[in-house]
Amino acid sequence: MKRPINKFWIILLAAATAVAVILSVMTYFSTTSAVMPNIAGIIASPFRSASAAISNGVGHWTAYLTEFDALEAENKELKQKIAEMEEDVRQAVADREENARLRSLLNLREQRRELSFESARILVQDASNWSSMLTINKGTMHDIAVGDCVVTETGDLIGVVTKTGLNWSTVRTILDSESSIGALVFRSGVSAVALGDFSLMREGRLSLGYLGTNPDLVSGDLIVTSGLGEYYPSQLVIGYVEEVRPGDDGMSQIAVVRPEVNMDTLTQVFVITDFDISD
Repeated sequence: MKRPINKFWIILLAAATAVAVILSVMTYFSTTSAVMPNIAGIIASPFRSASAAISNGVGHWTAYLTEFDALEAENKELKQKIAEMEEDVRQAVADREENARLRSLLNLREQRRELSFESARILVQDASNWSSMLTINKGTMHDIAVGDCVVTETGDLIGVVTKTGLNWSTVRTILDSESSIGALVFRSGVSAVALGDFSLMREGRLSLGYLGTNPDLVSGDLIVTSGLGEYYPSQLVIGYVEEVRPGDDGMSQIAVVRPEVNMDTLTQVFVITDFDISD
């Protein structure tokens, strides 16, 4: 038979346990800090950790933004330098092309000492199905006058000045439907008239008319200015015959002429401001 446990010993054991717990807690707080501050610290600890995490995150984000701004500024600076280098390259190409044109012009001047030239740049190129005109940046202050011929650096005819201002001029090209210039078949000496043709203009071609019924003319013949009437210099290259066909009257013949000059690529031209008549 089991003996009942004495209540006295149970109470004594519980009291001893409580005292032990109290002493342990007091010992812990006495070795660290005061009780209330320590309790406050325990409560605030999660908030301090969260604040530190947020602060650390903001710091990283700020550093990222600073680095991004620096990279963006560097990228912008590099793009500017590239743009400047590309502009330098374009300018170098333009200068090289202009130098080549001027060297060719020098050769032309040596060959055609009777001609006086004024260099000009094209400001506006007005080409359509109805007209072919240029506006250049030289005018009366540069001795340019209505009727002056405009050529390339190699002497290929571009057109004739039709209007002038102080520092500008309008040029009607040989493709324009109103263009009409005395011409000559270089090989045979046959006289003709180089005419702008409405139906041919869109193809970049002009016609050669007033040839008669049986002219000495074949495909590939060189056509130059005749100089007849002393209005224009002679021997300026107009172009080459591509085709000979019957005229509208069915009796005479006309020729389709391909200009030597490419109007679409023109940037610089040369105006013949004066020329001597060769006998």
